[in-house]
Amino acid sequence: QVQLVESGGGLVQAGGSLRLSCAASGSIFSIASMGWYRQALGKQRELVATITSGGNTNYADSVKGRFTISRDIAKNTVNLQMNTLKPEDTALYYCNALIVTRSLYRMDVWGNGTLVTVSS
Repeated sequence: QVQLVESGGGLVQAGGSLRLSCAASGSIFSIASMGWYRQALGKQRELVATITSGGNTNYADSVKGRFTISRDIAKNTVNLQMNTLKPEDTALYYCNALIVTRSLYRMDVWGNGTLVTVSS
């Protein structure tokens, strides 16, 4: 079994910063990519940022230049540094990972989400 646990959400004023972390645990052979998605109230879930095992990153246009995704392969963790936060960044943020288990099954795993609230 594999699970993702997020941490670091909270309430922050506009212009402030938060750092989200996500740790993968369980029967992991390798992780192809990890990333962050978010879902605001009444909206669909959307990509925020992803990072591959090779370090290639992809960002939503709305967060480019403000958010930075990083990954510690040895620790199976991914972080999202969020700067210059805006009220429109308010959402439930989900960690995602494409994992190959020790039994060589490929799994698309999601965390339970961590809430980020940005006040104006």
